[in-house]
Amino acid sequence: MLAGELALAGVDIAVIERRPNQELAGSRALGISSRTIEVLDQRGIADRFLSAGKIAQITGFAVTRLDISDFPTRHNYGLALRQKRIERILAEWVKELNVPILYGREITGFAQHDDRVEIALADGEPLRAEYLVGCDGGRSLVRKTAGIDFPGWDPTTSSILAEVEMTETPPYGVHRSPAGVYAFGREEYEMKGTEIIYQDVGPIGVMVTEPTPNSTSEPTLRDLRELLVAVCGTDYGVHNVTWISRFTDMTRQAAQYRKGRVLLAGDAAHVHSPIGGQGLSAGVQDAVNLGWKLAQVIKGTSPDDLLDTYHAERHPVGARILKNTMAQVALHREDDRTVAARDIVGDLLKMEEPRKYIAGMMSGLDIRYDLGDGHPLLGRRMPDLDILTASGQRRVFSFLHSARPLLLNFGLRLDVDISPWFDRVQYVDAKYDGRWELPVIGDVAAPAAVLVRPDGYVAWVSDGTSDRLMTALTTWFGAPAKRPD
Repeated sequence: MLAGELALAGVDIAVIERRPNQELAGSRALGISSRTIEVLDQRGIADRFLSAGKIAQITGFAVTRLDISDFPTRHNYGLALRQKRIERILAEWVKELNVPILYGREITGFAQHDDRVEIALADGEPLRAEYLVGCDGGRSLVRKTAGIDFPGWDPTTSSILAEVEMTETPPYGVHRSPAGVYAFGREEYEMKGTEIIYQDVGPIGVMVTEPTPNSTSEPTLRDLRELLVAVCGTDYGVHNVTWISRFTDMTRQAAQYRKGRVLLAGDAAHVHSPIGGQGLSAGVQDAVNLGWKLAQVIKGTSPDDLLDTYHAERHPVGARILKNTMAQVALHREDDRTVAARDIVGDLLKMEEPRKYIAGMMSGLDIRYDLGDGHPLLGRRMPDLDILTASGQRRVFSFLHSARPLLLNFGLRLDVDISPWFDRVQYVDAKYDGRWELPVIGDVAAPAAVLVRPDGYVAWVSDGTSDRLMTALTTWFGAPAKRPD
């Protein structure tokens, strides 16, 4: 995703991929959130994912499903789609953008200098770049080599996850017992309302919680068999493992997302339990926050300190994910006191305001970056309105396909000259007669004008005047272009 963002901005970018090809083994992430679908829609590629996955109300907290079908967004749902297919679609997208993906290449180290990063590869070939971004997972070599601390909490629980064949048909779905949680499913299925009907095709996905945390050894088929017998009373004739792994609720976050010319995104910056399905979506949104900022700094449009806003904005979002996943793990325990607490939380989430608050958080639709006080839109996602422009009716997101900022004027009489930014900021006069509504918050006052960043977040809202517009343009998109003599 980051490569795509940088390519759209005209930056020379390469992806160094340790795997020999784009095919990802196993299940890992199983879908993406509402806000992440919006992010992909902002780039005009959401349909690629929607056509490959299954739309469903998959937002939830602990064991409680949360319906977001009443949220004001075109994508008031989640998308069930396995990570290996998500990665494949993204790889096809960046290939169209002429981004080289160097498969089968592995970083062994790097050295930072004042103007560059010298990168060493396992095959001995050196690479030189202006910046290096570690999107290399929870065990990130980039993070470790950069000397960035990774504080947090050790695991309290672990589970084995595998794709296997079975001679007997297991009970599909998620199950709970005093011994822990276990689940069975297949990649091919149909949705009938809220019910999942699995097809008898392909390997069976299985997940079983272990009785004690184990994060030091690689799991085996024997381990899986013993767990299944202990929890289910049978191993269902499990055999022919195509992929097996272990995940825990280890919870850690990088102390800084940037150190000089090295930055972190995704699991390299934050690891947590996969409960709630927020990890992949958070990584995609890290990339979209960082991409345009890094591009502007590389191209000399903005000063280097614009990159500091990446940590300032995304670190609090990551910290909140760590907090809510720890809470959900706690509510998944099966002792009587936890079950009682879980029941009370479930009752609260049936109420309108708690449902909206938690669903807004879990879907990512309530994210607000701290850009100061002002209109409720400031720092929040721009709604994808159907606006009337000189070229006819357009969706707001259609203006963001090129990852360029957008100044939408809904009738404000500008008393400042913004033409020096026209080489980098789109200016559109527009009309909109409908309600302005935000998830969780509800209706807000219609603004006279808004400045939208390439990541879809609002950087300035008119109070009826042009006050502070020039400051916002300079802060986010660089100093005004010099006029020719």
